Amino acid sequence: MFAEAQQARDDAGAAADRVGVTRLVLTDFRNYREARFNVGTAPVVLTGPNGAGKTNLLEAVSFLAPGRGLRGAKLAEIDRRARPGQDDAAGGWAVAALVATRRGNLRIGTGHDAAAGERRLVRIDGEPVRGQSALGERLGVLWLTPPMDRLFVEGPGGRRRFLDRLVLGLDPAHGSRVAAYEQALRERSRLLRDDPRDPAWLTALEGVMAEQGVAVAAGRREAVQRLDYACAEAEGPFPRARLVLAGSVEDWLETMPALAVEAEFASMLAGNRQSDAQAGGALIGPHRSDLHVSLAEQGIAAELASTGEQKALLISILLAHARLQQAVRGEPPLLLLDEIAAHLDASRRAALFDALLRLDSQAWLTGTDEALFAPLRHDAQFLSVHDGQLTAAREP
Repeated sequence: MFAEAQQARDDAGAAADRVGVTRLVLTDFRNYREARFNVGTAPVVLTGPNGAGKTNLLEAVSFLAPGRGLRGAKLAEIDRRARPGQDDAAGGWAVAALVATRRGNLRIGTGHDAAAGERRLVRIDGEPVRGQSALGERLGVLWLTPPMDRLFVEGPGGRRRFLDRLVLGLDPAHGSRVAAYEQALRERSRLLRDDPRDPAWLTALEGVMAEQGVAVAAGRREAVQRLDYACAEAEGPFPRARLVLAGSVEDWLETMPALAVEAEFASMLAGNRQSDAQAGGALIGPHRSDLHVSLAEQGIAAELASTGEQKALLISILLAHARLQQAVRGEPPLLLLDEIAAHLDASRRAALFDALLRLDSQAWLTGTDEALFAPLRHDAQFLSVHDGQLTAAREP
């Protein structure tokens, strides 16, 4: 559809000046029976009515990274559902992409097979990989979606997931540590509930929680410190964000070496077994940490700021992180911005578009009103989405 002139270079595997998806193929994904299109690495603007499938496309791109995608959905929920009069949908879905990177082209295939349960299948350059962490080592992907507009006013779980996605962009091994910690946490909680008279197994699980939990907390702490500095250095119309990580393990790391913190954490877990059993989970640990964000100049906590300022803060953090990831890893992440323009005034929309064009990575933007993206008309690729069908948008 786009970038035909670039296709030969894409297939040849030449290193790219700009990181971005150049080919995307969807099979039985949400409302897409099959979709196949080529784009360049410039920003991609997807416009169309609500329910057309714009966010579904962003979700497909988000599966090029580790995790459950930008909706956090179960894999079976993504399987295409057949409509009346259509053939039955297949039991599974697939996303395949060709991605231009600084290290050459990257071929990623991922999807769900009903026979595999909730295990996501991943192939990189045609070879199967056992875990999703390999995706994070090859590519960074970040997103903002409308549900995240309430990130600062709802519970800490959403902020932890947002923070872990940011940490993953700087340290691809972070996801594996979080997964190992959470698995040990679940197994310990189950054991405390069902068979608390197995102290040896509890001690083993608490050792894993201590080792992995301290690593998770240390990774988050370092990332927040670096990101806080990057936000402080930012210029432009978006508010500077101040970031602070709060948590028991993080506080211990301020005054003790990591090995001493591991011993302290393991000791606290052992001493809290009875209270943790009553609570149904561990009362301390990085699973209870929180990210505190405020407006740097005003000193106002993010949750007390206006809705517009909260949105601007999120964008400010995302742009600062993109610059930081480029400095750390040599290339910034792909950015997926769902319905981003509708909540910004004209000056901030223009500033966002300018910032995206100056990044060395592709951004995907969605909206119902194509006019809001007019400043990008000569620098971005516009696709019109209607009922799971894509066409090149016409010039106004």
